[in-house]
Amino acid sequence: MQRHNHRFLTLLIFSLLAFGASALLHSAENRKGDNWTPQTSLPPGELGKVVALGKEIVQNTGEHPLSKPYVNNALTCSSCHLDAGTDPKGATFLDIASAYPAWSPREKRVITLEDRVLNCFMRSMNGVRPPNGSKVSVAVTAYITWLSSGSRIRMNPQKPLGPHHVPPLKINPKQADLGRGKTLFAQKCADCHGEGGQGTDEGPPTWGPRSYNDGAGLSRNEKLAAWLKVAMPLGDPSLSEQEALDIAAFVNSHERPKFVLEDHLPKAEKLGEYNAEPQ
Repeated sequence: MQRHNHRFLTLLIFSLLAFGASALLHSAENRKGDNWTPQTSLPPGELGKVVALGKEIVQNTGEHPLSKPYVNNALTCSSCHLDAGTDPKGATFLDIASAYPAWSPREKRVITLEDRVLNCFMRSMNGVRPPNGSKVSVAVTAYITWLSSGSRIRMNPQKPLGPHHVPPLKINPKQADLGRGKTLFAQKCADCHGEGGQGTDEGPPTWGPRSYNDGAGLSRNEKLAAWLKVAMPLGDPSLSEQEALDIAAFVNSHERPKFVLEDHLPKAEKLGEYNAEPQ
């Protein structure tokens, strides 16, 4: 009996050691996934060409011939996702593909990365939703997915946000002061976005018919303020939480296009496309 117990204890110890080593390896792999380095070399062949096309569309959304028909304002994807989504804090695309499919409280269903991209055309771009499977849709999602190469999958069961999403502010949104926001906008924002918020060659419009509509996430003061805190002034984000909130409230106090879902959906036959060549 003692010999049997000794053998059992030996096997148990080896099992625990093996489990511990496996856990440590898994933990190390997870840490590697959390600290991965974005890809710099495009994939070979046609895939690389599509990824490069996606970056072009992200940078020149309203002017690129493929995406222009779906845009109805003066913004580009890079207006919010700085440096074509490669800025690590400014609404980054880095690692974001790993969060999808994700639950979306707004849509009340699980959505894909493609859904998320196309919904931005309706809201932030105040345009029409490109068809699923279209060249625009595939190129942009291919580019975003490429920027997540090497990261581990961690689908988000709460909301469609990646692991490096813009963190919410701690300040209460009700503490916003429009008067201070107006002064701060004139001091810190008007040079790039114009005194009337209609944009310049240096920065896009912040309100009015050529800006995002009131269905966009940034039309909510707390969302815009959180983004301003990490992204503005461009190249030197230095606003306090209170300053960011005051500017956000001032910007969003102005008129902008109304979001009516039916106005932003394509015709029924264009909701999706079969994206292969005829055989």
